Amino acid sequence: MVKIYLDKDIDKNLIKTKKIAVIGFGSQGYGQSLNLKDSGCDVILGLRQGGKSDQKAKEYGLLTMSIEDAVKQADIVQILIPDEIQAEVYERQIKPHMKKGQYLMFSHGFNIHFKRIVPPEDVNVIMVAPKGPGHTVRSEYIDGKGVPSLIAVYQDPSGDSKEVALSYASAIGAGRAGILETTFREETETDLFGEQAVICGGISALIKTGFDTLVEAGYSPYMAYFETLHEMKLIVDLICQGGLGDMRYSISNTAEYGDMTRGPKVIGNESKQAMKEILKNIQSGKFADEFLAEMNSGCKKFNELRKENSGAQIEKIGEEIRSSFVWGKEKLINREKN
Repeated sequence: MVKIYLDKDIDKNLIKTKKIAVIGFGSQGYGQSLNLKDSGCDVILGLRQGGKSDQKAKEYGLLTMSIEDAVKQADIVQILIPDEIQAEVYERQIKPHMKKGQYLMFSHGFNIHFKRIVPPEDVNVIMVAPKGPGHTVRSEYIDGKGVPSLIAVYQDPSGDSKEVALSYASAIGAGRAGILETTFREETETDLFGEQAVICGGISALIKTGFDTLVEAGYSPYMAYFETLHEMKLIVDLICQGGLGDMRYSISNTAEYGDMTRGPKVIGNESKQAMKEILKNIQSGKFADEFLAEMNSGCKKFNELRKENSGAQIEKIGEEIRSSFVWGKEKLINREKN
């Protein structure tokens, strides 16, 4: 049986003996740095001075400085900037200032696994990867809970990298929920696959296709929104808490029968073959090459896709309905503050 680490299994004070430099103040940088601060850790933010992220971080009472200065002072350097710029920032602003025995940390193994970043052999390389967005990492921590997280060790010249990773994970709240050990390869490839085939790409495409099918058949787009998007969260909450069994226990016999007889017609052998091809492209590095090439060439296709998707009817209907809701008014994301 897999070992799940909880706070009781962890030296929670170990991380408090280290100075932590968090590089970046996006979703994960926001969530992790504030949780570290509230857990009593010595945390600094390495940011472009005077930029929006710098201003936001200072509003939360966090100490900020240049990336170079943060790296010079830190025992742990946690890189939480976007995957596509990590390698460049690492080479220019982090690597020249790293010292023997430091801990280089990530929350996604992309750049290490695909060797866009190759750290010195005398530097510890570890991962703490919360299995949820940074805004949820923060909101769960505030509520006295936590987001389950993965840890991994890639290089361990100091001999205590696993213990440091566990202690860091505990400080951001993961020890309240559960921490599992994995590898950089496994985390990277399964994470990319999950995002593309299921939890982002698969779900988004399923919702939009279901919505369009109902609207094209003459049904109200408002009804289509509720039936294909709004109820998704309610159903997924049941699945997360008790698996598919609890979800099926909670729905009607009609829904359960339709689930088991019609679901495989939508997600059948053709979909599975597409998933296998997606996984193959991830494992070979083809997706990583494609993604980084797109980022480095001006993001023309990426921006076209963003524009196309933001203009979809389901987005416009959803915005209209949500603005009138009393239910669900508390939002995790405030783009002006976090």
